[in-house]
Amino acid sequence: MKIWNLTFRLLLTVSFPIYSDAQNIQEDAIRIYLTGDSADVQTTTKPGLLLAGGSTDVNSAMLWLLERSGGGDVVVIRSSGADGYNQYLFELAKVNSVETILINNRDKAFLPIVAEKIRKAELLFIAGGDQWNYTRYWKDSPVEEAINFLINEKKVPVGGTSAGCAILGDYYFAAQYETIQSETALESPYHIANAIGRKDFIVAPILRNTITDSHYSQRNRQGRHISWLARLLQEEKTKTIRGIGVDEKTAVAIDEAGWATVFGSNEAWFVWNEASKPEVCEPGEALHWSPSKAPVRAYMIKGSIEGNGRFNLNNWKQMEGGTTRQLKVEQGVLR
Repeated sequence: MKIWNLTFRLLLTVSFPIYSDAQNIQEDAIRIYLTGDSADVQTTTKPGLLLAGGSTDVNSAMLWLLERSGGGDVVVIRSSGADGYNQYLFELAKVNSVETILINNRDKAFLPIVAEKIRKAELLFIAGGDQWNYTRYWKDSPVEEAINFLINEKKVPVGGTSAGCAILGDYYFAAQYETIQSETALESPYHIANAIGRKDFIVAPILRNTITDSHYSQRNRQGRHISWLARLLQEEKTKTIRGIGVDEKTAVAIDEAGWATVFGSNEAWFVWNEASKPEVCEPGEALHWSPSKAPVRAYMIKGSIEGNGRFNLNNWKQMEGGTTRQLKVEQGVLR
């Protein structure tokens, strides 16, 4: 009877893997899924960022990210779901391991094993989910410190999709009060749901003064993105605010020199202000930002399987392979 009870308890915490070298373990109340070799390796990595717009992952973009790991250990972090990325990434490129860590409350973000595993990674990927959970669970925790260590000191490739993309900017939409539609954000830029996080979470220097967004064209998010630029220009001590919006099934790959290339089947939008502050951007009023010179410039690059276009994020002046639009807002309506 004692032997049967022990076996039963083990079956509650260990799931049988598809691969004999994959395992699902639970340690200190944290759920960790491993595929590959559990031994830590150290490889030569190349830094880079991948901003993915959500929906179906772009294989060629993910391969670009994986190749920069040098075949090392890949860590995926998320606050919901399970090991959906393990088999996919492990089969896409030769790597030592893929390990998913489910950090679904704030206490788990402070477990020493979590930060230790992130810091040992040669590649970090932030899955989709709910960016408010990522913010409230991970911000000002050892997880935040470990992510910034990988980007700024260890200099390994880091990527994120959907919510994982949304938190990588210098400024970020935390979705504290759930989402907000473009129409509402333009009619009321100071709506409670239009709250913006500011330079206090993940620090990726190439994304300074930049706010990212995903599911861009499919969910008509250009308007809310411009409302964020308007508010930040109104409130922050800066003359330039920038944004990167990424469509679904599309990803922006940023190399170590700061050049962005677009992979996938849809577009990435690079938007920035050319005129100064909006004429009207205040509580209770519709956004009005329509001087004689259009205030916002958008450069759209359509992705491809091999990667298309080039955009220099160091100066936001050198670009090729895309098209330009000038945008303005008249009494809460995007033109």
